[in-house]
Amino acid sequence: MTYDDSGVRCTMLRGGTSRGLFFDARDLPADPAVRDDLLLRLMGTPDPRQIDGLGGATSLTSKVAVVGPSGHPDADVDYLFLQLGVEEATVSDKQNCGNVLAGVGPFAVERGLVAAGERETSVRIRMVNSDSLAVATFPTPGGHVEYRGDVSIAGVPGTAAPVVLDFADTEGSATGALLPTGNVRDTVDGIDVTCVDNGMPVALATAASFGLTGYETHEELAADTGLLERVDAFRVKVGALMGLGDVTASSVPKTILLAPAADGGGLCTRSFIPVRPHTAIGVLAAVSAVTGALLPGAVGHELTRDWPAGATTVDVEHPTGHLLVDVVVDTATDPPRAVRSGVVRTARKLFDGTAYPRA
Repeated sequence: MTYDDSGVRCTMLRGGTSRGLFFDARDLPADPAVRDDLLLRLMGTPDPRQIDGLGGATSLTSKVAVVGPSGHPDADVDYLFLQLGVEEATVSDKQNCGNVLAGVGPFAVERGLVAAGERETSVRIRMVNSDSLAVATFPTPGGHVEYRGDVSIAGVPGTAAPVVLDFADTEGSATGALLPTGNVRDTVDGIDVTCVDNGMPVALATAASFGLTGYETHEELAADTGLLERVDAFRVKVGALMGLGDVTASSVPKTILLAPAADGGGLCTRSFIPVRPHTAIGVLAAVSAVTGALLPGAVGHELTRDWPAGATTVDVEHPTGHLLVDVVVDTATDPPRAVRSGVVRTARKLFDGTAYPRA
């Protein structure tokens, strides 16, 4: 009996503004190559429509979470995030995903990996991609996961129950350092850039340096092929500068363009994943963007001058709304140090059953 005949148990959840397939690690092949082949066939990759699989024809809906018991003394479960390509048969473990992370705790309880509390449950999660820790706290009245609630997040219709995510040890998640180049500011192709890795390696530049206002819609950015080519060339050079090697086929680093807030927030962003524009902004990308802006001398630091003194919660504007992130950075040390970060997301179970791969 093969997976082609028997299928594999799978849960699909929306986590934040992403959607992914969630698996108990024990249900998947142990060999990574065999596992990845199975996941690609389940997702329907490669195919721009993913018509013969469970993908949604975008990178935001071609994500996988592999969750299993953890041997780490400070974690309940291990979470491996895999980003699958859409048009190309690629599987990458080079980054975390803070949106999909929002579904890991509820999934762990649903699958019996963690016992539920009577009112709420906190699940300690080791993010395998970066060997860092997160804690997800969410309501479990009567010992059952409650997905319904009154929390609204930009980019997702309706409301749902809150999933509070607190991060630890995310500094240098992919590069080994908060400032991977060793500098607060560098110059690439005549563009000032700050490279930051606090859970997600990102390149911060001003929208103006790319000839933009920073308030363009997602559709306007997606239609500007010349801009996308410039963003791609820029990020490839930045990736090498960050010590990531040749990132031509990699999902990181992300490019984030900054502008003054225009809708009551603290910072306006337009991000690319890694070349196509994001309809919103990734959770950990937002954390890294705010982290960078807080550093004196960094690109975007001038945009923080009116932020309330001592406040740690920052409203990040993006094309479809706002994302509140909590970031504390110690700038008195050399180099600066990320102290903590957190965010509120929501999640919803879409289905649980058996998924069958295409031949």
